[in-house]
Amino acid sequence: MTAAPHPDRPVRSATVSQGRSGTDSSRTIRVAWRATSVSQVRKVLVEDLASREVEADVVDEAEIVISELVSNAVRHARPLSDGNLRVHWKVKSGVVEVEVTDGGGDSTPRPAPRTIWAPSGRGLRIVRSLAHEWGVTEDRNGCTVWASVGGPSRRRSR
Repeated sequence: MTAAPHPDRPVRSATVSQGRSGTDSSRTIRVAWRATSVSQVRKVLVEDLASREVEADVVDEAEIVISELVSNAVRHARPLSDGNLRVHWKVKSGVVEVEVTDGGGDSTPRPAPRTIWAPSGRGLRIVRSLAHEWGVTEDRNGCTVWASVGGPSRRRSR
């Protein structure tokens, strides 16, 4: 087994690869599995949602949620086989559903127990508090953590 690259070292160039569906209702980007990708994803997401005239509160919440999901993927999981993370979002009737797919980790993502003194471990609790629904899908190709902001998604939450 080969070791995964360190999250702070570039896997590839800092370029964000992007793609839109033909209906412009969804967007997928692939980013390097590293901490600096969090700000790249935030920027692309916010610009995209603003261009679709999504409500400002929903944009703000989606920005926080996607930041937590990408941060968690870098911190707690492995990259996909190409060394990247897959980030996808879609907008329908003012509801934004975001998802981050990684190569999986040692355990299924779950909110950490509530504690006042821990310096970290609040990411999924933040996601849970901002999202209308959220969940985890795991398969042999990796792990996807998703959340809907601004209303319910068509998925079943965990």
